[in-house]
Amino acid sequence: MPAFVRPLAAFACLAATVALTAAPARAEDKVTILTSWYAQAEHGGFYQAVATGIYKKYGLDVTVRMGGPQINGMQILGAEQTDFLMSYDFSVFKALEQGVPAVTVATSFQSDLQGLMTHPDVKSLADLKGKTILVATAGRSNWWPWMKAKFGYTDDQTRAYTFNLQPFLADPNTAQQAYMSSEPFAAMQGGAKVNFFLFAKDGYPPYGTTIVTLQKTVKDKPDMVQRFVKASMEGWKSYIYGDPAPANALIKKDNPNMKDEQIAYAIGKLRESKVLVDGDAATQGIGVMTDARWKATYDFMVQEKLLKPEVDVKSAYTLQFVKDLKIMP
Repeated sequence: MPAFVRPLAAFACLAATVALTAAPARAEDKVTILTSWYAQAEHGGFYQAVATGIYKKYGLDVTVRMGGPQINGMQILGAEQTDFLMSYDFSVFKALEQGVPAVTVATSFQSDLQGLMTHPDVKSLADLKGKTILVATAGRSNWWPWMKAKFGYTDDQTRAYTFNLQPFLADPNTAQQAYMSSEPFAAMQGGAKVNFFLFAKDGYPPYGTTIVTLQKTVKDKPDMVQRFVKASMEGWKSYIYGDPAPANALIKKDNPNMKDEQIAYAIGKLRESKVLVDGDAATQGIGVMTDARWKATYDFMVQEKLLKPEVDVKSAYTLQFVKDLKIMP
């Protein structure tokens, strides 16, 4: 290199180095996800992605906002007071029917975690003739119509479930709705022997703990949505099959009533049931959804007159953010 060129080259290299050093770091996108209930292990993947820096790795500053019984998540999403909502297939279809432009972008679990808790004499969901079944108000517009259609049960078998286990514990002829990792644990803590039957094992079609946003968010911020979905699924894999301690600390901070024993029981059930990694997820990756599954839920809701057929099934979800994820179990 000629002598007069070397100083120019050195200056150019120095200028480039200074420019690179001075360039501001990319600002993280501030994102909020609203959960469906008080903080618990069933929300662990999102907390894990916060606690272990997975979201930050994808340029996201995520706040997990705790839901609860008095919080209308879909209303909050519709008012653009949260970016994402932890939700449910039925809720999204009903939101669309009511004019809220919600859309599902991924699912945490391949099946809903809802089921029925019974006394030990009941051997299957088909074994409830003559039994009293405790159903909460929300259940009457989703899983109970499915139970009636599939097994021929009738409304006169039902009583209200008030989230109090005492009626179930006091009457051996009673069954009640239950979350896989919640009510059975509480019943066993009270010394009761129980059976639990996951509705999905008998064909109940909805996904569980879905990620929902607004259609305008998908249109205007597809890159952010993609990063959030990918990071969340990595968080779920880390939480269920890695060390869940970082997320558990945040869960207990948000919900001090959540004890270590309950969390450990829930994680065990999530692992045992394989709801994160079974079905289509086993071959296509965690978080995957399919047209067939969504159509099955839509067809059931329309058939049972829970949804107007005018609602466009394809507007309730998009596969663009999960089809190429390939976050394998």
